[in-house]
Amino acid sequence: MIHAMDGGLWLHRHVWKGRPMAHLVSTDRERLLEYGRFVRLPVARLQYKPLKDPRTGERREAWHWDLVGDLLPPR
Repeated sequence: MIHAMDGGLWLHRHVWKGRPMAHLVSTDRERLLEYGRFVRLPVARLQYKPLKDPRTGERREAWHWDLVGDLLPPR
């Protein structure tokens, strides 16, 4: 998460309702969009969600894609 707070891309894998899923997260919207274009992620599904920076406790602007099914990259 710290990497995402510093503008990097963070792939957070988890299971939701029994299905594998991941969030691709960053505070750098343009970097996310650039990667999304490269792997053909639907721009309309990019979500805005401020996150609390664990280092400061302050909320920061952040964006993410929910990746499931065919959009979920292999391990």
